[in-house]
This record gives sequence, C-alpha cells and structure tokens, in this order.
Amino acid sequence: MKKLLITTLLSTSVAFASETEDIKELKKQLELQKELIQQLQQRLQQLEEKQEKSAKIEKEAERRISEIDKLSNPFSQAKFVPDISFIADFSYVNRNIRDETYKALEIPAFVHSHPEDNEGLTDLNKDRGFNLNYGELYVASPVDPYFDLVGIFHLSEDSFEIEEAYINTKTLPFGLKIGKFKSSFGRLNQQHPHSWDFADQPLVYNAIFGADNLLEKGVQLNWVAPTPFYLQIGTELLQGENELSFGTKGFSVNTKKDGSGDNINVPDTQKPNLYTLFAKTSFDITDNLTTLFGLSYAEGKTRIDHLEDADNPHAFAGRTKIYGTDLTLRYNIDSYRYISWQSEYIYRNMDGTRYGYNDNDNLVMPHLEKKQSGLYSQIVYRFNQRWRTGFRYDLLNKNDVYINGINQNQPDNLYKYAFMIDYSPTEFSKIRLQFNQDRSKFFEGSRKTINEVILQFNMAIGAHGAHPF
Repeated sequence: MKKLLITTLLSTSVAFASETEDIKELKKQLELQKELIQQLQQRLQQLEEKQEKSAKIEKEAERRISEIDKLSNPFSQAKFVPDISFIADFSYVNRNIRDETYKALEIPAFVHSHPEDNEGLTDLNKDRGFNLNYGELYVASPVDPYFDLVGIFHLSEDSFEIEEAYINTKTLPFGLKIGKFKSSFGRLNQQHPHSWDFADQPLVYNAIFGADNLLEKGVQLNWVAPTPFYLQIGTELLQGENELSFGTKGFSVNTKKDGSGDNINVPDTQKPNLYTLFAKTSFDITDNLTTLFGLSYAEGKTRIDHLEDADNPHAFAGRTKIYGTDLTLRYNIDSYRYISWQSEYIYRNMDGTRYGYNDNDNLVMPHLEKKQSGLYSQIVYRFNQRWRTGFRYDLLNKNDVYINGINQNQPDNLYKYAFMIDYSPTEFSKIRLQFNQDRSKFFEGSRKTINEVILQFNMAIGAHGAHPF
C-alpha cells in the first residue's frame, strides 16, 4: 500500500511538471506572436504613411500640371460645352387657292399683305406642295454661378437670324431676363412653333401680333409669390417694335399724293416704347385636374408706315392698349392619357391719327380708333402614349373701326376651324396631319373660303430644355 501511494504521487508530480513546461512554451509562443503582430502593424502604418505621402505628391503634381495647362491654354472647351439642339420643320400643303392669291389675302382692318415683297400673313406652310418652314438652333449654358445664357437662332432657306438671345439670373429673389425674347404676354405667345398643338398659330395672334407674335428686345422682371399655390407676377419694359400693333419708327408724309406739297414729319417714338404686366397662377382642383389662369396687359405708342403701298398709301400714329386673359384645364386620365382645354381672349384698342389721301389726292388726317378682339379655344385628347387628336376654333368677334367717330362697318365674326391628329414615335419626332377651313380672309374685297390640308414633320436632335406645361 505504501509503495502504491508513492508511485501515484511521483506520477502526479511528473504530469504537473510536464503541464508547466507546456504553459511556458505556449506563453513564449504567444509573446512571439505579439511581437510579430506589432511588427506587422508598424509595417502597415509605414506603408499607409508612404501611400498618403505619394497621394499628396501626385495631387500636388496634378495641381501644378493644371496650372501650367491653364497658362498655356486658358480655355478648356470640354468644361464649357453648352446644351445644343437643332429642330427642323417640314410640311406638305394642299389648298384650294393658288399661291399668289394666298399671299395677297387680307384680314380687313387687321392685316393686309404685301405680295410685291413675296410676303403673306404667315411664314409657315405658305406654299402649296413642299415647305421647309424653319430650322431652329438652340444653344444654352450657365455662364457662371450668377447667370445663364440662351441663344435661339431661326434659319430659313435664305436667312439666318437671332430669334432670341437673353440672360437669366440665378441668385436674385426675383427673376430677371435681359435681351431679346418672346414676351410672357398671354399663354401661347412665348411658345415656339414646334411646341404648338397645331401646325399654325391661332388667328387672333396672327391678326394682332403677326407671324412672330410679340417678340421684343428689353428686360423682364418676375416674382413668384410665397403662396400655397403657384402665383407669378411680372412686368416687361420692351423696345416696342412690333409692326402690327406698335412700332417705333416715324415717317414723313406729303400733303399731296404726287409729292408736290409740303412734308409733315411724324417723329420716332421715345424708346423703350412698350411695357407689359402679367399675372399667372396654377393650382390643382382635384388630384387629376389642373388649371392655369393668366391676365396680361400691354401698352405703347404706335407708328405704322404703309406709305409705299402703291394702291393705298397710308400711315398711323397713336397709342395702343392690349388686354388678354387665358385659361387652361388639363385632366390627366393616367400617366399617358389626358384631355386638355385651352382658350385665350385678346382685346386691342388703337387710338390716334390716320394719314391717307382722299379722292382728290389731298392728304387727310382723321381721328382713327379701332376696337378689335378675338379668341381661340382648343381641346386636345391624348388617347395613347404616342397619339393625340385635337380641334381648335378661332374667331375674330369684334372689328369696330371709327373714323372721326363714324363706324366704318368692317366685317366681323371672322372664323376658322382646325382638326389635327399627330403621332410621336419618340419625344424627338412628331408627324401631324391637320385640316383647316378658314373664313377670315378676303381677296380683292371678297371673302374667301380656304380649305387646306397640312402634313407636318417636326424633328429635333440634341439637348433641348423641357417646355413649360
């Protein structure tokens, strides 16, 4: 028994001594591992510091290269490429009157054409057969953090002109536009033809403002009120060169039609000659129904010089006031389909002196006043993602002309109908078929019924800003 106990104690002591050695060995290995980890951490830190120094050196080198490049080439085109687009409009036209008759048409007391200048009442779709109506080159870009610059150039087969060129501000509490631009008078005036819902402009715009609408040089201020709905109020100070309603250039008229009398000089107007006021609002009636409403006013002096007219030389000097109101309702059926109703009413009052000749070829200068108005009303139904159809009714409902207080009984209730259907394969192309019946035009004193069919192709390439709703 005693031997067994001694043997057991010896075995336990040997085992304990062996485990102690194992623990020491493990601790030694752990210390070695700690030293290795510290060495790896130091190596990693050295590599990161070296990498950071390399990045700083590379960044500094790039900065110096950039500075050298600026000195050798101060303008880098890649940084200043503007948005550029080109829009072309073509059409095929068939109508029931000849081109020379169409260009000689008149709207009594509103517009008379000058066929000797090969100009009619409009510059769109003016020839039977094929027409290249226009090309539009659009260029726009930020100038700096404070201004944007927009240039819109109108191209025809024989001309290249600046249609619009203006700057917009970014940092002021109100909008500021300076340059040549389409006035914000009314709803349709500031739209370009490629964004119209029909292939031609409404009759009232053509009769009161002409083919280019109210396009002027000047300045515009507008302010968006902090209301729970959209409300914009604005004013414009413009040169006032519109040929149908305003004009700035004076004229000289002789007291005898044959030029043997004395000259009477009518001076130029003081420029700028025209100012406008406008207010526009928009709000949702329901989740699907949106309305836009606007009021507009324009006033300026008028100079109209048609003394070179071989058949009826005449001129006018006075003052013109124009009032406008517009209303648009749009009901969105779903993400693609909608029904839109749009209408505008414009009233013009011209008051001044008419210069013309009586039957004895003597100059007469009676007081002339025109009270004229018209409207258009259109409905457009987009029944498919790519297809739309629409109808527009144009009317010149008031044409009161007074000479020395006596009504001249000019024709009124001049109207026009337009039906269209268009297909847009993409947002960059549009094909439109339109039928017009026009009962507003006269030829040699006789009212004409003009039926015409227009097949229009409108294509756009490049980056072009979205059109307003």
